[in-house]
Amino acid sequence: MASRSLGLHVARKQDAARSGAVERRNLLTVCRFSVKTLIDRSCLDTIDDSSPEFTNFVSILEQILSHRLKGQTTWFGYETHRSFWDYVKAACSKVSHNCIHSIESMENVRSSRAKGRAWIRLVLMEKRLSEYISSALRDFKTTRRWYEDGAIMLDEEAGLLADTLIGLNTIDFSFCLKGEGLNGSCPAVIDYTPYLKSIQRENSISSDEEELRTLGSSGSEKNTPEKMAASTAETILTEQSSWVCRCKRLEQKYRMALEQKCYLEEMVRLREAQLSQVIPQNKALQQRLTDTHLSHTLEKEQLEYIVLELQDQLEGGHPLSDRSVWVSAVSSQQ
Repeated sequence: MASRSLGLHVARKQDAARSGAVERRNLLTVCRFSVKTLIDRSCLDTIDDSSPEFTNFVSILEQILSHRLKGQTTWFGYETHRSFWDYVKAACSKVSHNCIHSIESMENVRSSRAKGRAWIRLVLMEKRLSEYISSALRDFKTTRRWYEDGAIMLDEEAGLLADTLIGLNTIDFSFCLKGEGLNGSCPAVIDYTPYLKSIQRENSISSDEEELRTLGSSGSEKNTPEKMAASTAETILTEQSSWVCRCKRLEQKYRMALEQKCYLEEMVRLREAQLSQVIPQNKALQQRLTDTHLSHTLEKEQLEYIVLELQDQLEGGHPLSDRSVWVSAVSSQQ
């Protein structure tokens, strides 16, 4: 009986691990498709809170950041729910020029979930979402403290999430941080329908080609020359359409890579300009520090000289009993 119960426990553990791996893989795959649909949508229209593609993307990102997030244990031993915003505050505090304080000081945003949603929108407009996620993943100690085993943020594929989010830097987002999208009472719900359609669309071309080949090979003995010619023309048209689709996908990937390249070059130029401004300021501060140190040394030497002179006057039999005389002597030496 003991061995049987142990076997059942191991089987349940394996099933839980398998289901957890499937859940992680599904969320990351859907996130990749969501980023792709957002980029495609941005070529036609401006992305804002009213875009269903953006609403779905935010829901996916919230579930990824909240996946197996540890609760907060109260003084009575109860575990309360935590928001991913609490983790972002702890893990992204070292990001240069971060917006955490700005989010915390927003008057119309109260709950942690609403602050997290405002943070997502703000960093998307700043084109820095991937930078924040990468910085949080590098702080593995904090991430390990906030997430349970099997969480997406602790998985090796979490680094691919940051790479996937780089593509969003090519989109110019426009949000209102006072809208209904920040409502913290509404849970994040993912609509999987568009992504199932896109997966079927990608697989349809290969399946159609295989079916045409199968039909052509099975009926080759009974086909007449006219039917064979019609079948050959249909196959050629199908192959041409598939090649056109592939060319369009390659062209889209190339355009996206080109936009990312232009964005990165612009960021490099901006950082170089900022660096060229900071270097003279740094030199001026160093010179100022040197001058301050030198003046401090001179003042210290003057004070030591005054103290020694006053000691000599006291030892020479000239007591300074009157306080005004003492003060005047010190001021005259200065």
